[in-house]
Amino acid sequence: MTDQLSITFQALADPTRRAILARLADGAASVNELAEPFEISLPAVSRHLKVLESAGLISRTREAQLRPCKLEPEALKHAFSWMETYRRFWDDSFDRMADYLAELQARTARTAQTPNNPPRAKEPKA
Repeated sequence: MTDQLSITFQALADPTRRAILARLADGAASVNELAEPFEISLPAVSRHLKVLESAGLISRTREAQLRPCKLEPEALKHAFSWMETYRRFWDDSFDRMADYLAELQARTARTAQTPNNPPRAKEPKA
């Protein structure tokens, strides 16, 4: 059994599927419109669309002979919230590291300015 988050990331793992989602962010499109920028067959595009639809990332409706595809942004919310947790973790970690480096630089600057630290003599060249 695979969880929904894994299915979503599996669908997003392919660059063609990500490009299709990017195109659908501009609005609904037919299979032919989605296939246009790719050098792959219509059946290959249809297979990509089935993966996206199975993951809940797109929906397809029937309008006469057409089957327009539409982005389902709600399906990305779960993946986004999962990634957001880790983004906050890394942001906090980098902030702590920046604070620590600033503290080290301040200590180094203070140590270099104290009168008890005369300038070092250059060592003679051999």
